Parts: sequence; C-alpha cells; structure tokens
Amino acid sequence: MIELNKIYCGDCLELMKQIPDKSIDLVLTDPPYGINVGKPIERERESNNATVGIKGACTPKIYRGFDDSHIPEKRVFEEIFRISKNQIIFGGNYFAEYLGNSSCWIVWDKDNGVSFFADCELAWTSFKTAVRKFKWKWNGMLQEDMAHKEFRFHPTQKPLELMKWCLTNYSQENQIILDPFLGSGTTAVACQELHRNFIGIEISPEYCKIAEERLKQKPLI
Repeated sequence: MIELNKIYCGDCLELMKQIPDKSIDLVLTDPPYGINVGKPIERERESNNATVGIKGACTPKIYRGFDDSHIPEKRVFEEIFRISKNQIIFGGNYFAEYLGNSSCWIVWDKDNGVSFFADCELAWTSFKTAVRKFKWKWNGMLQEDMAHKEFRFHPTQKPLELMKWCLTNYSQENQIILDPFLGSGTTAVACQELHRNFIGIEISPEYCKIAEERLKQKPLI
C-alpha cells in the first residue's frame, strides 16, 4: 500500500504498479535524459557527522548512485499516464517518442548569459493551455536568490522555486503529487511548503536519505 507524504526507495516502475488508475493528481518529475550528465564522483565531507548543507545529516557522499546513461523505458511512461490525471515532465524533448505533442510546454530560462551551459530546459505537460516561461538563474555557483542560496546535492537538481512555481500554477492544495525520480527531494520539499500531498520514489538509498533530511528542515504539512 502506497502511503502519502512518504519517500519510497526502489524501482519506480515496480512501485507505480501498486498505485490505482488516475489516483495521482499530478506527476511532476525530472527523469534521466540519457546524456551522461553528472558522472558519479565522490566528495569529502567537512565532517564525518554531517552532510554539507543539512544540519544533522550523515550521508557520506553525493553524486553517487545517479545514472544518466539512458532514458527510462517506455513502460515507465505508460505507468505514469495510467496512474495520473496530469503530468509535467522535465526533459520532455528527450522523450518525444513516448510523450507526443503538447500545447503547453514549460520553458525554464536559466538566465545564463554567455556560457557553455544550456540557456533553457523544457518540460512537457499534459495541460491544454499556452506555453509558459519561468526565469530563474541557475548557472554554476550563481543563483537567482544568492541570499538564500541552495546547496546542490544532485547533478541535475532543479531550483526549489521552479518546482514551487509548477505546483502553484498547475495544482491545488491537498492534491496528490508524485515524483517517481525524486533525486534529492526538491519536489517533495516544494509540496511540503505548499500544502500538497506527495509521494516520492527514488532508486538511490543515498539520495533518499538526503531527501528525508531536507524534509526535516521544513515544517510539516
């Protein structure tokens, strides 16, 4: 039985099979794009007792257990469509053969200026409205809100404000949000802040621990 407001460590395809048809209001997720971003590395901790950026955490390494060598298989997207009423899927341009057309793409403008980084990222959505753009600087060490700078736990981590913007514009309070590729937990944190129920699935035990610790730093719903 899948419970709300809980992180599950495991294969999302197998866990989604336990979720009834159309019982999820929105899938908001960022699957691997299959472009080999963020090859696993190890980073030394400033302390053996704490993960950088999270008080009291005890995860020894980051950027571990992340595989961006291939995109999810077709069955994963089929399950997403079976269990959810609507979907926002980042990197949708990499999954065109599975997702089809959309009138409502979300364009995340990273405000990179002149750099080798991508200027934007695209999210495919199931909504029938117009294309929308969200601008938020996310260029290496430079972020939009430097006074409240986010620690980067994951190589493809999205800004918290981006996920909150998606939830604010495409969901309502108390709805059920699923992220089957939870990573370091940004979707779950955004749900917790905006009073949405969440289900998070992440295959890496280390990232599950990071996500759980991030949730502890925020007030519960």
